[in-house]
Order: sequence, then structure tokens, then C-alpha cells
Amino acid sequence: MANHQSSIKRIRQTNARRIRNRYYAKTARNAVKALRATEDKAAAVELYPKVCSMLDKLAKKNVIHKNKAGNLKSKLAKHINHLA
Repeated sequence: MANHQSSIKRIRQTNARRIRNRYYAKTARNAVKALRATEDKAAAVELYPKVCSMLDKLAKKNVIHKNKAGNLKSKLAKHINHLA
């Protein structure tokens, strides 16, 4: 167990951030999954900006890497363009 006050606080902060990051990352994964499952182009076009915004925010906060966010957005856009 940590002996210093600062290390005890650091452990608390790290746990709180980890839980928060897991929640936001899981929410984004579910949104991406929902968009990929969408077969209706109008619904997908409406959902796409929200998902992109979510991914950008996660990349900005270093929850996911910025290139991963870019790759996901690109693949989602490609998916939407191929819908009838």
C-alpha cells in the first residue's frame, strides 16, 4: 500500500479516470456498432455527426488515439455511402 499522501491521491484519481474513460469508450463503441447495424441511409446520415463528435471528443481527451478515431470515422462514412 502507498505510504505518501500524494501517491494515495494519485491512486484515487487514476481509478476515477479509468472508470470514466471506460464508460465513455464503451458508449462510443455501442454508438459505432449501432451505426454499422443501420440499414436505413437517412437514419445513418442523421446519426453519423453525433458518433463523429463522440469519437473526436475521446481522441481529444486521449481516451482513444486520434488515428483510431479517424479510421473509424472514415469506415463509417464509407459504410453510409454504400447504403442504398
